[in-house]
Amino acid sequence: MSVGSSQVSSETIEKTKQQIRGLVGEIAQLSKSEIGPDQYYEALLTRVVQALAAVGGAVWILGEGRKPQLAYQINLSEELLDPESDEAGKHFRLLDAITASKSPQLVQPLASAGDERMGGNPTRQLLVIHPLGHDDQIEGLIEIFQRPNAQPATQRGYLQFLKQMCELAAEWFKNRKLRDLGDRHSLWAQSDQFARVVHESLDVRETCYTIVNEGRRLMGCDRVSIATLSGGKCVIQAVSGQDTMDNRSNVVTLLGTLATRVVKSGEPLWYSGSTDDLPPQIETAIEQYVDQSYTKSLAVLPLRKPQPAEPANPQNLGTDEKAHSGEIVGALIIEQIESDIPREILSPRLDLVYEHSARALSNAIDHNSLFLMPVWRTIGKSRWLVQARTLPKTVTIGSAILLVLLALIVIPWDFDMRAKGSLEPIQKREIFGPMPGVVTEVLKDHGDEVAEGEPLVQLRNPDLEIRIEEVQGELSTAREELLAIRSQLTDSSLQMTNIERSKLQAQLNQALLRVQNLEKQAKLLEERQGQLIVKSPIAGRVITWDARRLLQNRPVETGQVLMTIAAKDTEYEIKLHMPERRARHVTRFLEEREQDRPGEPLKVDYILMTEPGTTRTGTITQISPATEAHEEHGNVVPIRITPDEPIRSGRPGATVTADVHCGKAPLGWTLLHEAWEWLEANLFF
Repeated sequence: MSVGSSQVSSETIEKTKQQIRGLVGEIAQLSKSEIGPDQYYEALLTRVVQALAAVGGAVWILGEGRKPQLAYQINLSEELLDPESDEAGKHFRLLDAITASKSPQLVQPLASAGDERMGGNPTRQLLVIHPLGHDDQIEGLIEIFQRPNAQPATQRGYLQFLKQMCELAAEWFKNRKLRDLGDRHSLWAQSDQFARVVHESLDVRETCYTIVNEGRRLMGCDRVSIATLSGGKCVIQAVSGQDTMDNRSNVVTLLGTLATRVVKSGEPLWYSGSTDDLPPQIETAIEQYVDQSYTKSLAVLPLRKPQPAEPANPQNLGTDEKAHSGEIVGALIIEQIESDIPREILSPRLDLVYEHSARALSNAIDHNSLFLMPVWRTIGKSRWLVQARTLPKTVTIGSAILLVLLALIVIPWDFDMRAKGSLEPIQKREIFGPMPGVVTEVLKDHGDEVAEGEPLVQLRNPDLEIRIEEVQGELSTAREELLAIRSQLTDSSLQMTNIERSKLQAQLNQALLRVQNLEKQAKLLEERQGQLIVKSPIAGRVITWDARRLLQNRPVETGQVLMTIAAKDTEYEIKLHMPERRARHVTRFLEEREQDRPGEPLKVDYILMTEPGTTRTGTITQISPATEAHEEHGNVVPIRITPDEPIRSGRPGATVTADVHCGKAPLGWTLLHEAWEWLEANLFF
């Protein structure tokens, strides 16, 4: 019986040892991993409590003022969790003492040191406490609550085991510190890079693009935007990841509205999905923007000009009151669309970006607001022109430019006004439609010779034909009535009284009058029907292009131009369409010329596009007193020109380019007068 019990006991002990070895191995693996503090403290304490079969435990991490702060606990009593209780105060003093001594301790139940400041154990469990840290640097404490009835040797074994676990945990603390130092070094490197590039330029637009793109890289958020305050409204200047931006898009417009309302409030806005505590105007703006941009969380921070630091109080240089009390110059917007960085992690980096952004943007705005800054910037960039190497080139180029300017001012040049026009026959007649109708036949086409009175176009008017038929029918009826009355009056067999004969005579007179009226109507209708054959009023040639195709079977209206006939052997004249901006120079020169040399005609040089190599001359014979609208040249003043050499075989409608001579003027004015007139009309007015 005793042999079986001994065998079971040995197996149980060996199994327990294997479990403890497994837990120790797990703690060793955890200490080499890169898990976060909360997960590590929980895993470490759980396995230590399980390995020691303890009642519970706690992990304490040194916080502000090197005071232990609870990081994780198992079965910690409510008295120790209440910082106002006497038991908790006594317990905290004990932890402070162990932290100061840096030595592990076994504290018996309800034990206390002779000095009240050293604290004690207010619980009925054995406290096994060991410092946590590495390289003699204490990061915290691990505390195990154990049953008090174990032998002294066993209790020392508890402490020894806990010491070994803390040695394993030291590797995790060391690795964590190295990672923190690496992250801090990387952050400072990124911060240094951001600080350098954001202050490189004093151009507002370049500074804004640098802030949003480098700031997004430093903070790790999804999108950063920046707005400047102009006229009481925020204008979005740059959005990270976008080289160009449409200021009229809904997203940009709504973001500008949101930034404007936040800036007017003067307080930063942090939005993470809830708008319960926001003012109504900001709540409306942010809801409209989120609906368009699908942003999960955002922050809008008004950018203020940094106030000058006070040398007498260097400790106040970085205070929020000093940094955030200046004039607002814009707003910084940080958005998280897919990422979810906690505010406590984002805030330190955001503060860094905010400080440099506010200073860089304020400096850029102040720099660009200086009087005539573009001029000073251009002069500053042009200093290389007067350096020793480039001075001869500068003098040479400057002299050449000066000579060109003098030439433009001194050299006289022909002041000609150019215009387009067309070649038109002097004797021509336009053929108009005499009445509404349909063209049934075009008898003459382009280029055909016609004699005076020769038919050109045959029209058909169905309404006129119907009217003629109606009048002819009424006329036949009226004539029959007239014959019937006459036969009654001349019939001697009929014995009628004088009264009856008088009535018939009156009816005869009425019938005769009606017949005469209807005959006149029929004659007028026949004459009108004759007008449906449109005839040429003069002998000449048809100059309307492709008249048959244009008119055949087409309806026409009264007064519509059907074709144009140019008289035989007619001469040609030129009709210019002078733009109204140039016509005033022609009119002014004519008035001056009339005073000096009255009656002398104004000469014109022109070329026909049918003969572009031949320059011809002409004389202005008429200038229209009114301006007309031309579909190709805009508002024009028509000018008639008589060629000096008669043109008898020209092509009607040929394009003409003419130069009207308006005397002499300086070369510069001749070349640039229209540009100066445009400036007068569009900028100086």
